[in-house]
Amino acid sequence: MRFIQFLKYEKPYIVLFVFIFCMVSAVFYTDPNMTWSWNTFLYAGALTLFVLIIFFLYRYQQSLRAIRARGDEDHENLSLEAASLQHLFEEKEREHIRSLNQIHEKQNEYYDFIVSWFHEIKTPISVLRLMQQTEIDAKIFHDEVSRIEHYVDQALYYAKLDNFNQDYDINNCDLDQLVKEVIKTHSKTFISKKIRLRLQIEPTTIQSDPKWLQFILNQLISNCLKYTQEEGEIKIETGSDLKEKQLIIRDNGIGMEKTDLPRIFNRGFTGSNGRTYTKSTGMGLYLAQQLSNKLGHYITCTSETGLYTEFVMHFPKNVDPYFNMQKNAMRP
Repeated sequence: MRFIQFLKYEKPYIVLFVFIFCMVSAVFYTDPNMTWSWNTFLYAGALTLFVLIIFFLYRYQQSLRAIRARGDEDHENLSLEAASLQHLFEEKEREHIRSLNQIHEKQNEYYDFIVSWFHEIKTPISVLRLMQQTEIDAKIFHDEVSRIEHYVDQALYYAKLDNFNQDYDINNCDLDQLVKEVIKTHSKTFISKKIRLRLQIEPTTIQSDPKWLQFILNQLISNCLKYTQEEGEIKIETGSDLKEKQLIIRDNGIGMEKTDLPRIFNRGFTGSNGRTYTKSTGMGLYLAQQLSNKLGHYITCTSETGLYTEFVMHFPKNVDPYFNMQKNAMRP
């Protein structure tokens, strides 16, 4: 605090000193028995002013010490609160940075997928353009159109993945009927590749969203068809125990490397099969697992190179899909 600012707060004392000085001077000036002298008046005024300044300096020093003492005490009390607030601000900043990183990561994932999707969709379109110039092969035409439909479905469901909780309808689903519907859509592929189908499914009712579940089943069966050689075999059966119901899809195709198995459900992972035998976006199994988890289901896979690949879709009996949806909706 500056001295001038301090004097503003001391105006009452200044007025009091001036009043007392003027009153004493007036008494001496009007007393007929006293001899008035201006030198004495000025001397008394200077002496009074000096005493007044000493008084204010003393009070100024006292005020400064009091302010410093109070400031140290307040600082000690404030330091704990300030440390707590600083910790809170730092934690909020870290959360904000994590949220931004997640947003950037999702944007990069979308970008990578779109680039890959456009690259893959160009191939069947190019084939169809060539077929326009030559005699149309019905089988090839059907295969390429099916590929386009497959890629379009993947793009559509990938775009809906983040807004899944706004587009679901949990009902009792006949799993056996859904499996048969998916198989029917791939009937021409079964026939053209001469793949035997062993269907051993019992009437099974589960709680799920039929539209999303059908897409999941389509991804699993498509994967089996893609990597099963001609005249191979795909076996689909249901199972059940005290804890869960199961759908088991097994092929005797080319199998997978053991090093690939832990990553087959990762976004964009194609593995050695996707790089060697056929082009792949690496999104089918990723979407199947992500959507299964949101519905309260999950998928496991076992495989041996050159022998088989087996997908098991698990439907836990103690999981309420509707409750699972509500829980996912509450997540940021």
